[in-house]
Amino acid sequence: MSNPGLKSYRFIPPQEAEIERLPGKTHHWYVKPGMVRHTNLLFVRAQLLPGHAHAFHHHPGREEILYVLSGQAEQWVERDKQIIGPGDSVYLPPGIVHGTYNVSDQVLDFLAVISPADAPGPITIELNGEEPWKSLRPDSVQ
Repeated sequence: MSNPGLKSYRFIPPQEAEIERLPGKTHHWYVKPGMVRHTNLLFVRAQLLPGHAHAFHHHPGREEILYVLSGQAEQWVERDKQIIGPGDSVYLPPGIVHGTYNVSDQVLDFLAVISPADAPGPITIELNGEEPWKSLRPDSVQ
């Protein structure tokens, strides 16, 4: 349920981002439902430590754009992979399996925009433990 006191716009300095800390990664949420009124976007800055990843997953009913700020990623889209770095972006249509792996010795810092925020079902479905994904990168971490 949305908060009627929220504005339809919001200036969001870094100290007001909603921080989510997970093993090997930090998410800085800038826009999502409950932070601004009537949004249908998810906007997050993600930071992955060396050797960590957002392993194979997909977003049912949602499209996504990834944009690398710094570091390098081994970016998988289905069975294709490419090393991407600062200034590179990836567009992912709804439901396509992908994974982002930090293969460098620096923090991987990237932005993700996901839409629509209000699609039914979970935002993310993790697939790293399922075939064929677990065989593509058997040494990967979540």
